[in-house]
Amino acid sequence: MGVHCTHDCRSGHEAHGSPTPAPPGYRRALWIALIVNAAMAAVEVAAGLHAGSVSLLADAIDFLGDAANYGVSLFVLGMALTWRARAALLKGLSMGLFGVFVLVKAAWMATSGAVPEPLTMGLVGALALAANLGVAALLYAWREGDANMRSVWLCTRNDAIGNVAVIGAALGVFGTGTAWPDLIVAGVMGTLALTAAVTVVRQARGEMRLAATAA
Repeated sequence: MGVHCTHDCRSGHEAHGSPTPAPPGYRRALWIALIVNAAMAAVEVAAGLHAGSVSLLADAIDFLGDAANYGVSLFVLGMALTWRARAALLKGLSMGLFGVFVLVKAAWMATSGAVPEPLTMGLVGALALAANLGVAALLYAWREGDANMRSVWLCTRNDAIGNVAVIGAALGVFGTGTAWPDLIVAGVMGTLALTAAVTVVRQARGEMRLAATAA
């Protein structure tokens, strides 16, 4: 009778440093995710600057960070657990820095009084949501993998939540004529990034300890 292993239950061979093969289809899914995120980052930077929206700019930076994360994931794919955990730790810390940046940016914009343009926010938010739902569907099967895979899934999940929030912010800006819905959503996105960062960093550190113990 076999033993079912979770992401925390690994053979000593893997934890000791031997590489493991990438799951079938995962590398291709990461390449698609990288391309989609890089393209959407460019679209949202332009749209965020045009609309004067903090939440769109925050989402654009998130897309750009995710594209870089997917690139790192591709680089360490198939490497030993130690290296994958180190990459996840780096990504978790970058997610945390993104969250801090968004919160500071939202607080700074709150003092300016500028009102963003809601139509651009809504249209680009809907496009970004469609892109992230497609990527999430590609990556869903690997959401419970190691810390590196989990960080990829959390990034995609947070992006989709953020896109829905941006659309809601656009409706709020349109209805109230103020920037507060945009700033509130930016604050929520920053908080989501911080909580996801804590989850990824905690799991990555656990996997690094596992690898060190097996060594």
